[in-house]
Amino acid sequence: MEILEVLAGHGDERDADGFGVSWIAERLGREKSQVSRALRALELEGMVERDPLTRRYRLGWRLFALAARTQHARLVRVATPYVRHLAAAFDEDAYLCVLRGSMVLTLLSVPSSRAYHRVWEGVSIPVIMAAAGRSLLAEWEEGRVRELLRASLPSGLDSAVGSEDSWLADLAHVRSAGYAISDVELEDSQAGVSAPVRDHRGLIAAAISVSITRRTSQERLHEMGAVVAGEARELSAALGLPPAGAPVPLARQAGRAL
Repeated sequence: MEILEVLAGHGDERDADGFGVSWIAERLGREKSQVSRALRALELEGMVERDPLTRRYRLGWRLFALAARTQHARLVRVATPYVRHLAAAFDEDAYLCVLRGSMVLTLLSVPSSRAYHRVWEGVSIPVIMAAAGRSLLAEWEEGRVRELLRASLPSGLDSAVGSEDSWLADLAHVRSAGYAISDVELEDSQAGVSAPVRDHRGLIAAAISVSITRRTSQERLHEMGAVVAGEARELSAALGLPPAGAPVPLARQAGRAL
């Protein structure tokens, strides 16, 4: 715990490059060999990570994943069985994601039976590069979507984003059919299938998605999309969304009017 507190640092740009073993040991008043062993153990657990070039350590992906999941504890708890069901049904990696500004944060990932899996929990990527992005942006106004799509991207990634018209058509499909099918821009996958999850107010609060690694026909992708949409609707109900056609409580109506 002391090592993690040291790595947490000052919370500013001074910590961007991490800290060396000698500095950490000196700061803690411990033997360098003792601190080095502890850091290796923490690295294996994903609690810290080591820069291969500078050999400096910083906080790892698992800590950030735990922090993100703590902030959204109820959402993760309620969503877990639904995400697990999708991963088992298709034997593909399944995810629970939320929108944070223009970034998509993965709160939960459930792996398939494949041996190799990328670690996404606690990781944020640009929404326009994420498989769940179309579901998370489904109710954005057209002008806002176009502005986001025209934002600059890191070199080499611009060509990976679909056209504006294609995006808008996909968003319309989410609103009408309840799911989106998209190329997965940041994964070695054939496609991604996602669906929006709504909270008790009917607002999109998250998205669940499945990364399709096997070659799959369009017909089958739409079948899978319908299944994902069904899980999303059930999850939304579990989060308090009233059934379609049910009256909205007056308190919620007042909240929407504000």
